[in-house]
Amino acid sequence: MTAADAPPLWTASAIAAATGGVVDGGFAAGGVAFDSREVAPGDLFVALRGEATDGHHFVAQAFAAGAAGALVSDAVAGPHVRVADTRAALDALGVAARARTDARIIGVTGSVGKTGTKEALFAALDRISPGRAHRSVKSYNNHTGVPLSLARMPAAARYGVFEMGMNHAGELTALARLVRPHVAIVTAIAPAHSAFFASEEAIADAKGEIFTGLEPGGTALIPHDSPHRERLIAAARPHAGRIWTFGRGEGAAIRVRETARGPRGTQVSAMLPGDVDLTFTVAPPGDHWVSNALAVLGAVAAVDGDLAAAGLALADLAGLAGRGRRIAVPCADGAALLIDESYNANPASMAATIKLLGEEQAERRIAVLGEMRELGDEAPRYHAGLAPALIEAGVDYALLVGSGMAALANALEGRLVFAHVADADAALALLDKAMRAGDAVLVKGSNAIGLARLVAHFSARPGAGGNSTCSI
Repeated sequence: MTAADAPPLWTASAIAAATGGVVDGGFAAGGVAFDSREVAPGDLFVALRGEATDGHHFVAQAFAAGAAGALVSDAVAGPHVRVADTRAALDALGVAARARTDARIIGVTGSVGKTGTKEALFAALDRISPGRAHRSVKSYNNHTGVPLSLARMPAAARYGVFEMGMNHAGELTALARLVRPHVAIVTAIAPAHSAFFASEEAIADAKGEIFTGLEPGGTALIPHDSPHRERLIAAARPHAGRIWTFGRGEGAAIRVRETARGPRGTQVSAMLPGDVDLTFTVAPPGDHWVSNALAVLGAVAAVDGDLAAAGLALADLAGLAGRGRRIAVPCADGAALLIDESYNANPASMAATIKLLGEEQAERRIAVLGEMRELGDEAPRYHAGLAPALIEAGVDYALLVGSGMAALANALEGRLVFAHVADADAALALLDKAMRAGDAVLVKGSNAIGLARLVAHFSARPGAGGNSTCSI
């Protein structure tokens, strides 16, 4: 069946049945969007009211972009389904999409590694069943993004992979009960969103809420080497039919036996449940990607998927924009390697990527680090704590961005060459002058710092190559 032959994702009558709305003008939609700038021809546009704006103001723009119909709470011109509350209706649409599918559903959360694991898992499942795997796009992992991602899932999907995030207790419980996963993964626990939690244990408890939504007999996948392993196991036990841990330590159900770094990635030999011995390659570099891959393979095993096909997909993974993409940037007499980790940052992911920078063969190693947000009163300590990682990695020059980096600047004084600037524009200007052929440049920081603009600038150089395999 071609895309043109596929049944519509939603008809106006199906939307009305799911949401309790009233149809005004029949239509059929092939997609769902709540941002009028992202509407594609044939989409359903959901007009959401928020604190800053009201989607009803953009209904005409959505129709001009080709929307087939709209989900609204006000009278509008054009085919639509009218409901009392469009946000509640979007939830209801997500619930209906979940109820009508026989797909095996996998939920992913964690302080770090959520999006990478979700994308790797999608690649594996799409390799197993081409065209019948679905996943949440971008980082649509909150109270709006999750129901949207569910509503976008075709009824005939065989697999669904959903990323779920939170920054307050109780949020994952609500999301997990929408998604109702057959498999729930916690990638790792780290001090992210510490401003909203009293301790790392509290973060673990909040992440453990994902298990409350497990379908009967479902599988919980938990990081074996985490200091919070037993806490997560206790959270999963009332809800999971089976609990598998993944990692390097003895006793892990999915365990690394050995690894070797090669020219195409990290070769991993691992043992899986049922005494399955699997050797595979993970294309993205780093120990954290080995851990992500174990979680992926555990999920594939839990849904009785083809592990060999999943292993091939892991070998073909390309770096994601903002999360490990490698870009060859032309310079005089050669190229520099830019490692794009600009999407987000917390202490654990910062340390992991700085370690990776230290493993790059380069004439100079440059770390462009934006401040980490939502760390609360402990923020200065966490920033200063990056100093040993930078020194151990042999970083030649650190470019620190944002006022929150003051503590790291103080910790590096007299120990490493660095500059501390106010914002991404100032960092761009300095790096533009400093970068030269043979450099390996890591760019990482919280998304709000705006280091993606810096990456975009260098990616736009004539001849720049995304997802480069170059190692300088």
